[in-house]
Amino acid sequence: MQDFDYCRPASVAEVLTLLRDGVDSKLLAGGQSLLASMKLGLMAPARLIALDRIPALRNSCEEQGQLRLGAMQTHGELAAGPALQAWVPGLAQMASHIADAQVRAMGTVGGSLANADPAACWPAGVLALGATLITDRREIAADDFFTGLFGTALEPDELLCGLRLRRPRRMAYLKFEQPASRFALVGVAVAQFDDDGVRVALTGTSQGAVRLPAFEQALTRHFDPVALQGLRVDEDLMSADLHAGADYRAHLAAVLAGRVVQQALEASK
Repeated sequence: MQDFDYCRPASVAEVLTLLRDGVDSKLLAGGQSLLASMKLGLMAPARLIALDRIPALRNSCEEQGQLRLGAMQTHGELAAGPALQAWVPGLAQMASHIADAQVRAMGTVGGSLANADPAACWPAGVLALGATLITDRREIAADDFFTGLFGTALEPDELLCGLRLRRPRRMAYLKFEQPASRFALVGVAVAQFDDDGVRVALTGTSQGAVRLPAFEQALTRHFDPVALQGLRVDEDLMSADLHAGADYRAHLAAVLAGRVVQQALEASK
């Protein structure tokens, strides 16, 4: 690993000043992906800007009738925190099954969303919930935030500060894990709203997290696994590697969609 400068600013304003001074910099949230990439020589920034000393990025609160989560809250904090458990218990449960205890203690929701790993859980969760992503300068709908494989709408000098969640009627997430990493070979999130139908999001594709419109339409008409019978996920949408082929992942995605709907129904009884 090459030498680099390390900064720990205490405010969002300090972060933005550093991002805009011309030095090749990377933001360090939980470091679960960035540090591994640097060790492998895939990234060699001249400076790391750590975000762990900024209180404004670690708060949860109700705001405008929605729940706001700070980008620097860890998976473990959110899984155990009463705010998310009360607002969207299915999302808290999702956070509690990310990787292992060590990763959950360090990895952050903002880091996961900004990295947009195609096998990560948070992108599918926030996409199904129709969350709003909040940066230092604007608000971005989840539908517009993810732009493809490891791609987001964030500008190079833009900081993801948090996100806002509507309260769904029901929400659940289910994944089939790759045993060693506990990343999702396939993961499906479903959220039902009283005034806005159903949203279904899929992770484990070749394009990152995506929605499944045909599944959404069927479940909006009748929220039951039976409504999904006969629906298939396009094999061309799925990624393929040594762990599983695209055809297997596509079949698995359709199976998990039915199961996660059943899980959401049972959790809301």
